Amino acid sequence: MMRWPGLLVAVALLSHGCAAHAQPSKLRIASLVEPSRMLDAYLFRPAAEGRHPAVVFMHGCGGLLTSSGQMNSRQADWAARLVALGYVVLAVDSFSPRGIDRMCAAQRFQLPVYLERPKDAYGALRHLQAQPFVRPDRIALMGWSQGGGVVLLSVREDSLGRPRDLPLGDFRAAVAFYPASCRDGAHRVPWKGAMPLLVLIGEQDNWTPTEPCKQFVDRAAARGSDIRIQVYPGAYHDFDWPNLPVRHHPEYRTTGGVVPVTGIDPAARADALARVPEFLAKHLRD
Repeated sequence: MMRWPGLLVAVALLSHGCAAHAQPSKLRIASLVEPSRMLDAYLFRPAAEGRHPAVVFMHGCGGLLTSSGQMNSRQADWAARLVALGYVVLAVDSFSPRGIDRMCAAQRFQLPVYLERPKDAYGALRHLQAQPFVRPDRIALMGWSQGGGVVLLSVREDSLGRPRDLPLGDFRAAVAFYPASCRDGAHRVPWKGAMPLLVLIGEQDNWTPTEPCKQFVDRAAARGSDIRIQVYPGAYHDFDWPNLPVRHHPEYRTTGGVVPVTGIDPAARADALARVPEFLAKHLRD
């Protein structure tokens, strides 16, 4: 089980030669899994006083932390960028408290854990809503890959995690990067959701295939869901991961025999870095 080395860690965000820093605090928060399970989470706060909109992060199959106990650079980069824009960020670690390293290989995937993770997301929402520096009605959910699938399972009409009572409101909006479960067959009933949801995916993604995901989004929109998709030409899975070279992963070969390809696409990443903050501002700002 991986542990964070200390309570604080500096995360550098390099942009146009300038560095911005965000310092997360490690917390223990309660999932809504019964009996209640405690999770690790990392809280990033802007320096300014007052109440801020917030974003909950759900990590992918590789976990939130690296083998050295550091937050992976994708989440760290996004957190630093959003904090610089005035958002509180809470990055949830669903794996370490469950004794899980990663669940990327088909033989290591644990469906019960995946289906529990929407309750982790709502546990994070409840935690943030109790904080005096967070606007409780201005919180979004954001996930990558398996975490993107958690977003789809969480915000759908028949959510796997939404509690019956949400006196301070639900998530206000959601973002799913190249999400798992982005196909009609992954859901027991046709997917529908009222919450604004932005899906971003690479055209060449063969791990969470693009065409079934596009069909899924189009059909959900036709049923009245507030969902839209951005497809990036030529981009692979993990296109927004900073400085990640394109590579094949035979160790994660799917049950269908597909060898996943991951790697940064600079044009897609640049667009996402502008598109996602614009989407969040539309739904979380006055």
